[in-house]
Amino acid sequence: MRHAPSSVHRPFPTSCGRRIRTVLAVSESSPPPYRAPRLLDQVREAIRARHYSRRTEKAYVGWIERFIRFHRMRHPKEMGATEVAAFLSHLAVRGKVSASTQNQALSALLFLYRHVVGIELEWVDGVLRAKRPVRLPIVLTRGEVAAVLRRMRGVDRIMASLLYGSGLRLLECAHLRVKDVDLTRREITVRDGKGRKDRVTMLPAAIAKPLGAHLEKVKQQHEADLRKGLGSVELPDALERKYPKAPWEWAWQWVFPATRLYTDMKTGRRRRHHLHESVLQRAVREAVLRSGIPKRATCHTLRHSFATHLLEDGYDIRTIQELLGHSDVATTMIYTHVLNRGGRGVRSPLDGMGQE
Repeated sequence: MRHAPSSVHRPFPTSCGRRIRTVLAVSESSPPPYRAPRLLDQVREAIRARHYSRRTEKAYVGWIERFIRFHRMRHPKEMGATEVAAFLSHLAVRGKVSASTQNQALSALLFLYRHVVGIELEWVDGVLRAKRPVRLPIVLTRGEVAAVLRRMRGVDRIMASLLYGSGLRLLECAHLRVKDVDLTRREITVRDGKGRKDRVTMLPAAIAKPLGAHLEKVKQQHEADLRKGLGSVELPDALERKYPKAPWEWAWQWVFPATRLYTDMKTGRRRRHHLHESVLQRAVREAVLRSGIPKRATCHTLRHSFATHLLEDGYDIRTIQELLGHSDVATTMIYTHVLNRGGRGVRSPLDGMGQE
C-alpha cells in the first residue's frame, strides 16, 4: 500500500542549507544603488580623458569651484552665459586680475559647459575684459648671463645653462629623461612640451662634459636604488601598462632626479620624482641678487635671452621659432623689439651727430 507524502517538514542536507544561507547573505549585502559622481569629479574625469596636464586640471577645477561659490552654490545647469559674464566681470573689476588670468577662467567655464554639462554656451556678451598690457620680455646681456651662471654650482648651474644654451622652458628642463639627451649628436629632444608638441633643440658643447659627468652620478644613484628594490619612475599616459618593466629602465630615468623618495598613491611604490622646479627658481633668483644685476630676471629670462642673442647673431626667425617651439612666428617676433638695434637695424639720429 502506497502512503501519501507526509506534510511534515524534513530538514535539507547540510550542504544545501549552507548554500541557501550563502545566497541569503549575498542578497542582504547587495551593493548600494549607483550614485553619479560629483560635478568636480566629472570635470576631473573629462580633463584626464583628454590628456590635459595636471596643472590645467588643478586650475580648471579651481575656477569652476570659484564660479559655483560666487553664485551661491547653484548648479551650472541652472545657469548660463549671463552668470558666466557676471563672474568674469567680477574678476576684472573687483579682483583686478590680469587678462591672461581672466581668459583662463573663461576657458575653464567653457570646458565645463561643453564637455561636462553638455551645453554649448552662446558668445558671452557684456563681459568687462581685463586690459592686456603690452610688455616686452626682460633680457640679460651676454655678460649678465655669464655673471649669473658663475654664481651657481652643481645641478643648478647645469639646468640654468640648458635654459639659456638650449632655450628650454623651466618644466621642459625638469621633465628631461635620459633617453631625450644625445651627447654624441649634441641634441635634446623635448617631449610633450607646451601645447603637447615635441621638438629638437641643440645641446651646447660647453655643457656636454658637465652634463655627461652628472649623468654618471645619476646612473650610480639609480643602480643603488635598484639594489634596494627601488628605482622606478612614473611614466606618461598608459605606457606603464604597455611596458611593465620600463619604469626601472635607465633610459626612462629623470636627468635631474629629486634627492628624496615619495610614495606613489596609485601603485604604492616608493619612487623618485624629478627635481622640483622651485629649487632652480630660488637658485636663479639668488644668483641674480648676488650678481647685482638691477633686473627682475627669472628662469624664463634665460630663455628670452637665448632667443634675443640668436637674433643678434643673425639667425633666421623661423629657425629660432622651431628651437623655441612656438606655434606662431608672431610669438617669436616679439624678440625683434628688444634688440639693441631696435629690431630693424635702425640707427638713432643721435649716433650720427658729432658730440661737442
